[in-house]
Amino acid sequence: METEQAPRVAPAPHQPAAQASAAHAQRLLDRLGTPRTVLTRPPISLYAAAVLRIGYGLLYLALLLREFPHRNEIWGPGSPWTPALAVELFHQTDWSSILTLSDSQAYFEACYALALVTSAVFMLGWHTRAVSVLFAIVVTSFHARAVFMTDGGDNLILLMALYLPFTACGRRWSLDARRARIRASEGKAARSAGIRGAGDLVGRLGCARRLLTTVLHNCGMFVIAAQVCFLYGSAGLYKVQGGSWGSGTALHYVLNLDLFRPWPALSLLVDSRPMLVAVASYATVLLQVAFPFVLFGRYKYLVLTMLLGMHVGIAVLLGLPVFSGAMIIADAVFLPDRFWTALGHAGRSTLRRTIEGGVGTLFTAEATPVPPQTGSAG
Repeated sequence: METEQAPRVAPAPHQPAAQASAAHAQRLLDRLGTPRTVLTRPPISLYAAAVLRIGYGLLYLALLLREFPHRNEIWGPGSPWTPALAVELFHQTDWSSILTLSDSQAYFEACYALALVTSAVFMLGWHTRAVSVLFAIVVTSFHARAVFMTDGGDNLILLMALYLPFTACGRRWSLDARRARIRASEGKAARSAGIRGAGDLVGRLGCARRLLTTVLHNCGMFVIAAQVCFLYGSAGLYKVQGGSWGSGTALHYVLNLDLFRPWPALSLLVDSRPMLVAVASYATVLLQVAFPFVLFGRYKYLVLTMLLGMHVGIAVLLGLPVFSGAMIIADAVFLPDRFWTALGHAGRSTLRRTIEGGVGTLFTAEATPVPPQTGSAG
């Protein structure tokens, strides 16, 4: 009698290979979802955004105050580049400026006063969202009015003034942040949150608004970081193409230009050391080219420190403080919030110890008794 054989079952797939494929697919999905997670998570680098706001507001305020005696010749009706010539150029470049709306001297003085107040208020962080837009309009108007007198520092300030309105740069170290803390301590924030949660539609609109603000802030900070990387990388690549930078003599020629010699004796002293000039030339190119590639490595803080020294040297030796200040402030975007919080705590502790030490010394001096007089009374 013929026996019926049971059907053969296909062998199960190799279990480790299936797990590896599933793990690889999960990693791929996580990688694809990372940009969305980064953009929608809580706002990043809030302290760095505050440093950018304070730095550029203070820098532009100092620039306006420094040029106050010459304001009419640079931006006003008395400038050789007259408002009519500026308007004619605007028709070709599609720029615009509030300074060309009138030729009146009184109108220009009012605009200048507005620029001073706007820079100060923006630096302090009062109603930052609206004031940041006004600051961008002011910077754009003054830049366009005297576009032939600008340099790389003015261009960078203009770009940052256009980027900062998209960020939440007023949430730290600002009057807005102080007002929010006071409201929270008084319990108003909790009550307003309860009112917002009363209606489902109102609550969803509030969540959508917070999500939009977060996405705009994170995108704005990423754009600022990318702009700085592109600036350093392109500057380094342009230098590589130059023969003087390749031979290490570029700084020698710069130090001998009268336009960039605020202190001729100091320039001659540095130029008298050829080895120092060559090392500085090569180091400048190396730092700028390597900057975008070391941001996420262990050498980031070393490179940022060297760039700080480079910009301080540019400000002192070449007489370009606005450019150097704009670049130093822009580099702050790459420092994490833990650095700024630690720096803030250290600064407050130092200030507290200084004040307590001064007060203690004053009280000790007042409490010191007068030594008795040994002489006999007359």
